[in-house]
Amino acid sequence: METRPARVRILDAAHELMRTVGLARATTKEIARAAGCSEAALYKYFASKEELFIQVLHERLPRLTPLLRALAAEPERRTVAENLTEIARQAALFYEQSFPIAASLYAETQLKRRHDEAMRRMGSGPHLPIEELDAYLRAERSLGRIAPGADTFAAASLLLGACAQRAFAYDAADARPDADAFAARLVGTLLTGLTTGGAGRGTDIA
Repeated sequence: METRPARVRILDAAHELMRTVGLARATTKEIARAAGCSEAALYKYFASKEELFIQVLHERLPRLTPLLRALAAEPERRTVAENLTEIARQAALFYEQSFPIAASLYAETQLKRRHDEAMRRMGSGPHLPIEELDAYLRAERSLGRIAPGADTFAAASLLLGACAQRAFAYDAADARPDADAFAARLVGTLLTGLTTGGAGRGTDIA
């Protein structure tokens, strides 16, 4: 007998269908059928497929945003290098898993528009990780653990952009760069800019 709560079954079914057949073809009817419930029951938990998609990203993929917020609140728990490496690793995995789900959005203009509107209503969107990482880096800058002249927004954009590009560029390749090794190399390069701040003012990394 199925013992998982209905909401959990719906999220699991939505994640699997969005991953395998794409967001556009994963209808609420098909998701409800896979979850073993009625479509009406699905709408008791999620107002729309757009909301369900956003919750799949938040609850079924690597938890990037909570990690960024936790580090911004307590940046000194580990070294800057350790924090950034964990961020890069989680981001690489997040984009790797979300890219196949979200790619179909760009094939249908109306679908993309509805999802953009839903994300704005829910205070979500792909720009938020950049802003959260920028906030973390600004916290590190205020502590003196990265250079006072470091451009934190540019650094956040570069790190997350590289992680997203890893997902896109290697989607059709035989193999994708290992997430752990990729994160370590990416952060090693990025820290060079953060410790000089682009202005020749070096600051030791704790």
